[in-house]
Amino acid sequence: MAMDKLSGLLAFVKTADLGSFVAAGRALEISASAVGKAVARLEREVGVRLLHRSTRRVQLTVEGRLFHERCRRVLDDLDDAQAMLARTREAPRGRLRVSAPIVGHHFLMPLIPDFLARYPEVELDITFTDRTVDLIEESIDMAIRSGELPDSRLVSRPLQPFRLLLCASPAYLERYGTPAQVRDLQGHASIRFRHPNTGKLLDWPMLHATPVIDARLRPVLACNNVEAVLRAAMLGLGIACLPDFLVRDALSEGQLVTVLDQQINAGGQFHAIWPTSRQLSPKVRVFVDHLGQYLVNEGLALAAR
Repeated sequence: MAMDKLSGLLAFVKTADLGSFVAAGRALEISASAVGKAVARLEREVGVRLLHRSTRRVQLTVEGRLFHERCRRVLDDLDDAQAMLARTREAPRGRLRVSAPIVGHHFLMPLIPDFLARYPEVELDITFTDRTVDLIEESIDMAIRSGELPDSRLVSRPLQPFRLLLCASPAYLERYGTPAQVRDLQGHASIRFRHPNTGKLLDWPMLHATPVIDARLRPVLACNNVEAVLRAAMLGLGIACLPDFLVRDALSEGQLVTVLDQQINAGGQFHAIWPTSRQLSPKVRVFVDHLGQYLVNEGLALAAR
């Protein structure tokens, strides 16, 4: 019975799409009579007439038009499900276009050799940029992003969380003093990251509750490259807010020190994202799994090696 119903749906949709039983039969490789009988049986089951028949062509009734839209979605979903199963049997191959933040090379590059050794038929094409790319318009397979993900056209998978730290060079702190409280940041020189998309300075999350202090920070440098923010902090230009994995080496080598550690608890998380409108291809699936395996289970320790 279930197979008969599916056959009826398929016969009905093909007839509505092509305008005749003959054309539908040709597409389905069955007789026009068999198509007509399948549609008639479907009409009896649903209790309404779905098609107006004439000697020249068939047309949808009002009820048939509504039913056709739903049936089309059902059959499309079935095609997608079958395509998904077929893709799982394919070996990952081809060019994989990835967008990642500029700082992403710190944790991505150590993972690449093992990935390419496992999947030698995949060609990675990674663009490191702090610009928020449109994955659909720019034909990007997947991206790695942090922060809010408001675009409902995207699917996300959480990766590694990170902590934000306030850092400065020992020379800067020796000259201008080390803040002991958040309010002590007033008047200190700050080095700020400017988002390439919006042109706005990135907020220091720990100052959301104290906007007055944020307003009194003295920005001496703003730039749209977080690596440049790091370099400026190491040169002693001021205090910067930076992710922990980016400053790990500078901290261990004594080029930077953190301030207000006990009073600041702010951070973020990276996500792997891809468009909902696309099937998750084998190459994207295995790369997302690879990222999840390393960045979730092992954290960003690889970036410190």
